[in-house]
Amino acid sequence: MISALESILFAVGEEGLKLEEIEGILELNEEDTLKLIDELKDEYSKKERGLDIKVLGNSYKLVTKEDNLKYLKKISLEVSNNLSEAALETLAIIAYNEPITRVAIDELRGVNSSQMVRNLIAKGLIMNAGKSDLPGRPNLYKTTDYFLDYFNLPDLSKLPEIDTSDIEILDDKDLYESKYTEIEE
Repeated sequence: MISALESILFAVGEEGLKLEEIEGILELNEEDTLKLIDELKDEYSKKERGLDIKVLGNSYKLVTKEDNLKYLKKISLEVSNNLSEAALETLAIIAYNEPITRVAIDELRGVNSSQMVRNLIAKGLIMNAGKSDLPGRPNLYKTTDYFLDYFNLPDLSKLPEIDTSDIEILDDKDLYESKYTEIEE
């Protein structure tokens, strides 16, 4: 059975399989499937193997071991679809605040994000998550499983903590009072 598990994970490639899918294919219950996955993980960790199993984007995937990345970089071609700073900024806003409307993204970024949202949907990193109850019922956006896979995250709880200690919170009165005084002429 361990050979069958390894074969199906290899065959599906970067898509991976959810636990329920593995159970269905191998005709096993959840407990036996998890034991089998653990056995294969142990097999990979005991030997000088180049593969490992990880849960990324809620799917089990065969991945190369991080120790071998330096070798893989030598053979990999430059990927032309790198993410811009604006794309990363937009993704961060969505990931930390999902589900979120495009208008809320715009407010946080300070610029119109319509095109950026369309680009991120086209790349499969975000998706429409339904409609908001706000007036006009704007679309809500959230990250996809591909986003988790792209950034090597098992789930959103593993996003880095944001340090807000240096952010100054203004009182309402600070918005209307100035620390500057006018010079009388």
